[in-house]
Amino acid sequence: MATDYDAPRNTNDESNDESIEELKSRRDDKTGSAVDLDAEAVEGIELPGADLSGEELTVRVVPLQQDEFTCMTCFLVHHRTQLAGEDKKGQPICRDCASTA
Repeated sequence: MATDYDAPRNTNDESNDESIEELKSRRDDKTGSAVDLDAEAVEGIELPGADLSGEELTVRVVPLQQDEFTCMTCFLVHHRTQLAGEDKKGQPICRDCASTA
């Protein structure tokens, strides 16, 4: 629906004006409706800051492949095609780090 922004606005403040007490009573009426929670669905959710000291993390570590190198600036493993050369110390450096240096 198109809106004519040049048209005069409706200024009937008396009909839309409600007292604070009336608004509070409406809010109190709405709090009576309860939300049904599924306890099983919420069981697996972890809250931020939860204590995870008893949890164990299992990660499979893949060794460095022959066609990969570790950039000595950002310490990320890259494919050999990302090798820009060596820094002043003779360490391998990736294209991203070489372009910012």
